[in-house]
Amino acid sequence: MPTRPATRLSASLPNPPEVPSVLSSPNEDRAVRITTRREREALVLSVSGDLDIDSVTPLGLALSSAADDGSGPVVVDLSGVGFADSTTVNVLLQGHTALGDRLRLAAPSPFMQRLIGMIGLDSALPVLPSVDDAINAVLPS
Repeated sequence: MPTRPATRLSASLPNPPEVPSVLSSPNEDRAVRITTRREREALVLSVSGDLDIDSVTPLGLALSSAADDGSGPVVVDLSGVGFADSTTVNVLLQGHTALGDRLRLAAPSPFMQRLIGMIGLDSALPVLPSVDDAINAVLPS
């Protein structure tokens, strides 16, 4: 029985669309934003949006930069996070490895509270109910 020659599927497909050099969420409300500020001697990273494998890189870079800076506590304000996946948890754990006791998580959104509780992240990282509580836990008044 003769075999049919293989067909190249790509030959019948149109050219792939151009991929933008910067990926952004089509829904502006869910785009990831990280703002930084100093409160007393603590660096506060306020995170908002949906964090997943495609959008968590800025958080990893911010934590890495804070670790390289080497000064003072780092508080990650999670109050604006609507969604997070396992890559986010991994980035936070890597941040804890790099920053040690300098890292605190604060004000987790309801989604983050469920995620943290479900996987037991609060047994590895200090999680406090507010940014002020997180700062007060590491800095004297």
